[in-house]
Amino acid sequence: MAKKLLIVGHVPSANTQVLRGAVVRGATGPDIAGVEVTALTPFDADPEHVLACNGIILGTTENLGYMSGALKDFFDRIYYPCLEHTQGLPYALYIRAGHDGTGTRRGVESIVTGLRWRAIQDPVICRGTWQGDAFPRQCEELGALMAAGLEAGVF
Repeated sequence: MAKKLLIVGHVPSANTQVLRGAVVRGATGPDIAGVEVTALTPFDADPEHVLACNGIILGTTENLGYMSGALKDFFDRIYYPCLEHTQGLPYALYIRAGHDGTGTRRGVESIVTGLRWRAIQDPVICRGTWQGDAFPRQCEELGALMAAGLEAGVF
């Protein structure tokens, strides 16, 4: 039975669409066969999507030193319906940060700590001026790592 990977990425710009696309590309690479990937915006994802997945990758912009309002809205809607049912869920995070991303990271980590989700690695923080080769490559690697880990039963 295929594992289910949910990617919830805020995509308000062409660059953030590239990042989410890179995560999807990594998660659906030719070496990954046993993972079903669903990519949604935070507004389109709901508790049922989270309850049905085996792992989740979150993507957000840094907005005024915090996560996007869209991702915060997602957490507001899924928190209590998922709280007792998704403990230990493996997650990963990528942030498109114009500054340093620390406030954004802290905000997301405080919520996922409450949900008792388990980080598979430190967040990918795409800091500063857009780097059209490096940022997508980092996000593609993140998607591949999560999908491979789910497929192998590591996460």
